[in-house]
Amino acid sequence: MADQNQNGEDTDILVTLELDDGTQTECEILTIFTVGERDYIALLPQDERGEEGEVYIYRYAEDEDGNPSLDNILDDEEYEAVSDRFDELLDEAEFNEMED
Repeated sequence: MADQNQNGEDTDILVTLELDDGTQTECEILTIFTVGERDYIALLPQDERGEEGEVYIYRYAEDEDGNPSLDNILDDEEYEAVSDRFDELLDEAEFNEMED
């Protein structure tokens, strides 16, 4: 997911994520997507804490004021369905890039 700066160039949207151990890491928002009736967010760590190519996926919601919140996915079956959908999105993006 990218915005354009004043020069029309794509810029990544970064968020600071606080991990379970209390440390923080900067992450690029890759996408927000829906599976079933829930929204999820895929984040790519921008520092050495994450393994190469590792993506963090969380439940995503906004309150009535538009403030975002992230929740861990604790159910293995739910996580598998969300991971499969994210993989499909990656495949679609790669296919679209090949056509451009």
